Amino acid sequence: MEIDKKIIKKLINALEELKKSVSHEDIDSSKDVVEQEVDISNTVIKSPIVGTAYLAPEPGAKKFIEVGEKIKKGDTVMIVEAMKTMNHVPSTSEGVVKKVCVEDGQPVEFGQNIVILE
Repeated sequence: MEIDKKIIKKLINALEELKKSVSHEDIDSSKDVVEQEVDISNTVIKSPIVGTAYLAPEPGAKKFIEVGEKIKKGDTVMIVEAMKTMNHVPSTSEGVVKKVCVEDGQPVEFGQNIVILE
């Protein structure tokens, strides 16, 4: 594979110009916060799998949990669909639902906060 030296020189020049333009600016890293901080006195239930979160067993049905509701360990908090398989997500502890961190039909990642309990 032959490398065109003119393209390499253009890339190097473009990178040098970019470096000069960035070195004069202060970068504010406080805007890069991805997840909100959670009070350590609360219990967080995290997604055990990547997929799509559903808050009710079927469209239009009553949700598994509501904010302010007391739940027990093992109660289903939502369903995460992965590869056409509906996976019930159980509560890892008991408590009162403080916040549901996902919307119905929202994609979730492994380890993402889905429910916060008091």
